[in-house]
Amino acid sequence: MNTPEAARRHTFGTGTLSRAAALVHTLLITQLMVLVAASPCLVALLFLARSASNLPLAAVCLLPLGPALSAALYALHRRGRDLTELRPARAYTRGWRLNAVPVLKLWAPLLGWLSVIGFSLARFPAAGLPRWWAWLLALTGLVSVLWGTYALVLVSLFAFRTADTARLAAYLLLRHGGATLGTASLLVLAAGLTVLFTEALPALLAAPLLLCLLNTTRPVITEAQEDFTV
Repeated sequence: MNTPEAARRHTFGTGTLSRAAALVHTLLITQLMVLVAASPCLVALLFLARSASNLPLAAVCLLPLGPALSAALYALHRRGRDLTELRPARAYTRGWRLNAVPVLKLWAPLLGWLSVIGFSLARFPAAGLPRWWAWLLALTGLVSVLWGTYALVLVSLFAFRTADTARLAAYLLLRHGGATLGTASLLVLAAGLTVLFTEALPALLAAPLLLCLLNTTRPVITEAQEDFTV
């Protein structure tokens, strides 16, 4: 028999205001966890001069960022909607523990490749190559970042092998044009915040940006779950 007290217990924490409070709480805790996990690279980048010669060192500094972002995606994807059942810190820690090694297998080569492209573009005037070659390099870098973003989402939410994740990210990148365009917009926004303000600003907004990324790539996540998992 449903008593008034039982009904109140059932509805507590499930209303619109409670769900909004749960979302804010999850974002704040996840953001804090990202900053703690990525603090070594963020501090190092703040003291690193903006020079093409420092790009390899910047790539090394950014290595901890991959597992930190992956754990945040894991926690946000599994976030609770009920105000009485919120454990974002536990979910983040579990996501970091599960995904740190798989993410680094993709994240480290990607950073190395992007540092090569960035160094080539920075030294391009001295190379004496046609201008269209610079545009080709820039396009290659953009596609690489998009592929890496899809791979980051997939490795954070699924337990695919590294090679399968890489191939699936490339396939879904071409298949879902709308999600790819939305992801590119988020990347442009993050890059704009970095250029116009400071490298720290996208890091301070990491949790909201990652939540937007999850919503943008929802078709990609759905297809990966329905067609490529048992």
